[in-house]
Amino acid sequence: MRFNSLRSQLLLWLLVPLVLFVGFNAWVTYNNAIEMATVVHDRMLLGSARIIAEQIRYEDEALQATIPPAALELFQSDAHDLIYYRVVTSHGALLAGQPDLPAPPKSNRNEEAVYFNANFRGEPVRIVAFFQQVLGNPERAPVMIEVAQTQHSYKILSDRMWEHTVQQQLAILLLVGLLLLLGLRHGLAPLMRLRDRVQRRKPGALEELDAAPVPTELAPLVHAINDYVQRLDDHMSAQGRFLANASHQLRTPLAVLNTQVNYGLRSDDSAGKDAALRAINKGIQHGIRLVNQLLTLSNAETGIGHPLRQSDVNLIEVVQRVIEEQATVAQSKRIDLGFEFCANPVMVRATPVMLEELVANLLDNALRYTPAGGIVTVAVDGDQHGTLLRVEDNGPGIPEAERGRVFERFYRLHEESSDGSGLGLAIVREIAAASKAEVTLSTPACGSGLLVMVSFPPLPGAAPAAQ
Repeated sequence: MRFNSLRSQLLLWLLVPLVLFVGFNAWVTYNNAIEMATVVHDRMLLGSARIIAEQIRYEDEALQATIPPAALELFQSDAHDLIYYRVVTSHGALLAGQPDLPAPPKSNRNEEAVYFNANFRGEPVRIVAFFQQVLGNPERAPVMIEVAQTQHSYKILSDRMWEHTVQQQLAILLLVGLLLLLGLRHGLAPLMRLRDRVQRRKPGALEELDAAPVPTELAPLVHAINDYVQRLDDHMSAQGRFLANASHQLRTPLAVLNTQVNYGLRSDDSAGKDAALRAINKGIQHGIRLVNQLLTLSNAETGIGHPLRQSDVNLIEVVQRVIEEQATVAQSKRIDLGFEFCANPVMVRATPVMLEELVANLLDNALRYTPAGGIVTVAVDGDQHGTLLRVEDNGPGIPEAERGRVFERFYRLHEESSDGSGLGLAIVREIAAASKAEVTLSTPACGSGLLVMVSFPPLPGAAPAAQ
């Protein structure tokens, strides 16, 4: 039996208390059997002592004791116990029996019986001492009659009563165990049918399970499976769209590159070859950027379900590095690139490489779509409520109706005039989600351009940043 199965565990947890109860009951039954055998044994001893007491007479100014056979025949059994007796006066004079039979605790009240255990002649015995006055005896003190028996029959009687009861309880336990197995088999049948329904599904089948035929206790499991299937379907559909768009985005540049290469090979003019090479170089750079963005997006998506190694990162240092890398682009377009920040470090919880990609994509979009001579400003603010990264430009901006769609992969506002891949803001949103940050788009206070704000949650236990 495998104890990692639900049936085995349920059966175990049901049988263990029952076995403990049977064990406790067997102990109680054993004590009851001993008590019952003791009562039976004592009554036989007392009966024998009374029969002997009835035959004691006071005759010829002396006490006479006669032991009738009936007094000893009470103890006949297959155990062949030994019977001892003694009759003594109140002064200790022996009238009959064994003189060395152990004496009871002192007691001489009439019609009183005293029971006690002792060892006699190397064997344990049970003894009754019965006190009775003899009619006609001038002495008021009663005569003591002792009857003793070895305990073989007593032991056999108590063991038989105990074994009989235990056998009944074990039979009941076995019957209960079989009934439990049948009950568990019947009770777990809906779970087995649910398992069979899932196993019979073909690969790729993502339809929901019907919760109607399952018991109430299994309904939450079915709903959880359906919820997971729905999320898996959404994920696979998104991946399918992503692969289709990615293949389309890569196919077109490769086709253009192939055309440009063929043109350069056929051209005899050096100027034509140089123009083809420049076009090829531009296409390759675009392809490299597209592939890098696809890899970054894939890593960012992985970071949501399985967070990459994160640490406390100084956002100001990250922004400074990105600005230094893209300063040349800003200078080539005569864009006024500014950075506003406080003197103290502003820490956020993120993956350093992915955080740098987030800032780089925001700044790249701002520089790409801001016209020559424009203004791009990056600002970092931190307080006890969290950290805010702002990237503001005075470019064409994004219409409010389109702000929800620009986070979609490969979506571009102006397909014909844009040289971007449509992945920048999608990457920003995925990286921000991995760091539990929120991205919002709005219009700057000047009324034109675009303001992108990324709100990072505060670090646990961190002191507020000084302003």
